[in-house]
Amino acid sequence: MSIVVTGATGHLGRHVVEQLLEKVPADQVVAVVRSPEKAADLAERGARIAVADYNAPETFEGLFSADDKVLLISGNEFDKGRVQQHRVVIDTARAAGVALLAYTSAPGPLKASLADDHRGTEEALLASGVPYVLLRNGWYHENYTEQLAPVLEHGAVVHAAGEGRISSASRAEYAAAAVAVLTGEGHENRTYELGGDEAWSLAEYAAELSRQTGRTITSNPVTVEELTGALAGAGLPGPIAAILAGVDASIEKGELVVTSGDLSRLIGRPTSPVSEAITAALED
Repeated sequence: MSIVVTGATGHLGRHVVEQLLEKVPADQVVAVVRSPEKAADLAERGARIAVADYNAPETFEGLFSADDKVLLISGNEFDKGRVQQHRVVIDTARAAGVALLAYTSAPGPLKASLADDHRGTEEALLASGVPYVLLRNGWYHENYTEQLAPVLEHGAVVHAAGEGRISSASRAEYAAAAVAVLTGEGHENRTYELGGDEAWSLAEYAAELSRQTGRTITSNPVTVEELTGALAGAGLPGPIAAILAGVDASIEKGELVVTSGDLSRLIGRPTSPVSEAITAALED
């Protein structure tokens, strides 16, 4: 039996593979990548490296075996038809008769366009008949803490989320949940709504930044249209800017609040607060 992780050198995938290597024999871990050079360190630790690309279905042929467990990490190429990309993995897994296919999806309540591809992939996975797990990952702390430079430069958190709250957690914690599913039993055909234990608003985030930096960081709410324009002006492609601004509109409606407790139960401990992620980011 192998545990196969797609997108293994991405932000989330690398966490998953590294945690798997601490928990199971290295030769059971298969890291699926597009650029093997980026996985050289994982190979040195004993992981098997497979080269495949969502955009080239033939590269997945023969990759899975009947008793494998597979983690399909959603792609990030929004302009290349992500549902069809994901179907490549689902179809290959179905043909091989894998034991389990887990998919990193989006929170069930999320109505923003960001979730459309996830819903389409969920439908394809359920229709496939493959034993599945839906890991509906909420927002990551790092979505904010990796973008601190402009916030600190301008002294403001610019957003269109109003007083909406976010149940975020760290990438490492979402990875730990995936590892628990991939190495555990009894998760077949389950859906987990994953998010941090503590929800927070962007006004509170600005206040915590102020506290930790000793500077005044304000919360600057704007309209969705204004945020879209600001993101595009910062260099993001227009469609991506609109998707991200749309998430803020969903935050204002409460669609990124997760109260299930699934994440902390799967990882066996409380999730970390965003304040810890801020501290770590400021120390980098």
